[in-house]
Amino acid sequence: MLQIDYKSGISICDQIVNGFIRLIAIGVLKTDDALPSVRQMALKLSVNPNTIQKAYTLLEERGVIYSVKGKGSFVANGDNTKSAIFNNEQEKLKQVLSSAKSVGYPKEEILALIDEIYGKERDL
Repeated sequence: MLQIDYKSGISICDQIVNGFIRLIAIGVLKTDDALPSVRQMALKLSVNPNTIQKAYTLLEERGVIYSVKGKGSFVANGDNTKSAIFNNEQEKLKQVLSSAKSVGYPKEEILALIDEIYGKERDL
């Protein structure tokens, strides 16, 4: 389900948040699906339960999941989730573009990549 890269520069908490957002984005987790308990996730990933709780709290603050007292955490309605996924991807894109800019990658080449991915729009 989720994998942690202990050598990456990304905090474990952020990796968990991003991992759940990715699982929702690709349809592995759907609206109202139950998330593993904090204790289960901590054991499975071999991380501190406080880290899992912090990740769940961040996901809940972003509207990606909701909690039901005594029942656990669940995937929230699609609208909030889509917004969180978009914001998450936007942050990753900003980091990549900032990194490319800092090493002198030309803007024109970045725009060419965007055109390649999205297909060049034709003027009508």
